[in-house]
Amino acid sequence: MKTEFLTFLTTLRHMFGWLPGLLSSVLMLCVAGLVAEMCSRFITKLILRIPGSRRGAFVRSFTLAMQRPARIMLVLVFVGTALPVSGLPGDIMQDATHAVVVLFVLMLGYAALVATRILSDAYLNRINGKDDKDDILLRTHMTQVRVLRRTTDLLIGLVTVGASLMTFEPVRQYGLSLFASAGAASLVVGLAARPLLTNLFAGVQIAMTQPIRMEDLIIINGDWAWVEEITSTYVVLRVWDWRRHIVPISYFLENPFQNWTHNSAALIGVVFIHVDFQAPMDRIRERLREIVHSAPLWDGKEFAVQVADCNAHVMTIRVIASARSAMQSWDLRCEIREQIIAFLRDECPEALPRDRLTHVGSLSGLDVMGDPGMLSPPVMRPPPGAYTGPRTGGGGGGMAATDGGQGHG
Repeated sequence: MKTEFLTFLTTLRHMFGWLPGLLSSVLMLCVAGLVAEMCSRFITKLILRIPGSRRGAFVRSFTLAMQRPARIMLVLVFVGTALPVSGLPGDIMQDATHAVVVLFVLMLGYAALVATRILSDAYLNRINGKDDKDDILLRTHMTQVRVLRRTTDLLIGLVTVGASLMTFEPVRQYGLSLFASAGAASLVVGLAARPLLTNLFAGVQIAMTQPIRMEDLIIINGDWAWVEEITSTYVVLRVWDWRRHIVPISYFLENPFQNWTHNSAALIGVVFIHVDFQAPMDRIRERLREIVHSAPLWDGKEFAVQVADCNAHVMTIRVIASARSAMQSWDLRCEIREQIIAFLRDECPEALPRDRLTHVGSLSGLDVMGDPGMLSPPVMRPPPGAYTGPRTGGGGGGMAATDGGQGHG
């Protein structure tokens, strides 16, 4: 088939013999490219007619996405095949062949990037389409696929650019001499690329070990934020007020942080309520049970009410309730606070915390405050000067004997 194609192009070039030689050669190459374009369109239409709702749909979408790079590569193959019989001068033919090779290598790398993107997206769509999907499993696969895809894109880009540059003779000689000398040159390159390589390997390690995943809720620098994007060199964190933290990916392997959704999205929320010592705990506990059990955000697993602490002024009630996610836990805690505060204010005002002030009456018995209910019971104090502290030798008994002797005399 290749022979017939070359014979057809040679005959075509002879048909344009009345034109200048360079122009007839260019027209012949254009015809070769046009034939490749027609063949590509014909093959594409055949593939798009493949039936099927699942595999057929994937083949059709893959064909549409790969249509442009595949068509350009096919044109380059046809033009490169036609170059030996094009009749171009030797130096022009050499430059044209080199250009075709470089373009083919670049388009091959571009096709590899497109294919990687299509296959990864198809895999993620398949995971998302499952009815019994697990949120942790889904986010695990999303993180692995996206991090590995970006790493693969970087490697494909480096290999493609390197392969295209190696087709140039000066660059090839420089590369060979660099590998031959190794030593200091490789050390300099390694030191210069250390941050890039550190983050690159950190991205691969994070994809494997999973300290963070897509849409994980983490605590970093006092802010709680969601993992919005994981690239090959940095991580984008979305804070609750829509701010963004841009953090190097190696940070998550070298520094401690909190991950609230590592094993499960469910969390146990804690609410502390400060009440007076006269608070009726039975009524408060029953009301809290009604609030939590009727809340749609409660997942039905964990609930408890306990007096966790007390001091000289109030006692502290701790309420724990579990929810399906961190945001639902936050909303559930807010709902518990609102309803229990309204209950204490309307039905148990004696349970509200208060500050107490007690006034001790004067020695003369006068009521300074004017309200007998604010006075404490009288304190029995010895008269002034009756006691000056313990004595050595006799103690309190010696003082009593001395007083008795003076009275007798």
